[in-house]
Amino acid sequence: MADAILAQQAGAAAGVLPARNAVQESESSVRRASRLLAVVFILIGLLFAGAAWVSGDTFFFRLATEALIYGGFAMSVDLLLGFTGLLSLGHALFFGLGAYVAGLVLKELTPSFWLALLVVAVAATLIGALAGFIAIKARGVYFALITFGLAEVVAKAVFNTREIGGSDGIIGIPVVKANFLLFSVDAANPLGFFLLVLAMVMGMYFLLAYLLDTPFGRLMKAVRANETRVPFLGFHAGRVKLVAFILAANVAALSGALYPMLRGFVSPELLYFQTSGNAVITVIVGGLGTLIGPLYGSVLLTGLKSVLGTYTEHHLIVIGVLFMLSVIFFPKGLIGYLHPRLAAWLARRKASQ
Repeated sequence: MADAILAQQAGAAAGVLPARNAVQESESSVRRASRLLAVVFILIGLLFAGAAWVSGDTFFFRLATEALIYGGFAMSVDLLLGFTGLLSLGHALFFGLGAYVAGLVLKELTPSFWLALLVVAVAATLIGALAGFIAIKARGVYFALITFGLAEVVAKAVFNTREIGGSDGIIGIPVVKANFLLFSVDAANPLGFFLLVLAMVMGMYFLLAYLLDTPFGRLMKAVRANETRVPFLGFHAGRVKLVAFILAANVAALSGALYPMLRGFVSPELLYFQTSGNAVITVIVGGLGTLIGPLYGSVLLTGLKSVLGTYTEHHLIVIGVLFMLSVIFFPKGLIGYLHPRLAAWLARRKASQ
């Protein structure tokens, strides 16, 4: 009897190990596919920078830099929606917050790149904690409506506050230099600032990708899958959502802080619902829950707006139609469609070696 029980346990263990190894191999292939897509995005950015530098066209540099900035913002939305299951319709609150705080620091205090980012991070953490504490008490559509309401209140307050420019926003923001140990990057240099923004946005991506592979990242995914069961794992779902909310607020605000450095002004429109809605559309087009997808989606939509805008003033209608078609035929988004196929190809390639 004892020998039979031991043999049964050994057989069960032998069956579990291959299954566990298969899961680990699958997760490894998914991570490799994500890294490959990120590397391809960086290479595309560098190739574009080289081509634009040779042609000497400043417009395309500025347009690509703006696409990266809005891509970072969309990435923060994906962090909430794609990995925690929280749809924020007012995430422009933090994008605009970062832009306004950075603009005020650069104009009223000192044109210091690092000081502006530091103040923005502190402000985003504090405001994100307060807004998150209020919003996470609701679920589903009510969470979305609360975030929408918070953003609208702040947007109207900023629009009617003359001390920070009112409806005109903040203009005349000085050109900033990012000083490093051996060199500095001038925001007036299109190539240098594009590469700086590319490095910052991809740095945030790799940090978030690393975080999502940690136990906390798995808790975020558990909250998205079934929030009511998270307490049975010994964790507080509300705290996980609050930390995720604060983290997403920081990513959005730091992306927004780059906007006045690029454009030299800040507008209240950065706080409006349209900015939040565009970010959600960018996430869906790029690929929900992929993290790298919003960056591709931002580049795609920004390029489409620029190209179509030269032919018709009704370019948003065309983009709306293309968005509906993409949702119908590619419901997981561009990268959401490519990512699992790339992961499967990498897995087969490794198995054949």
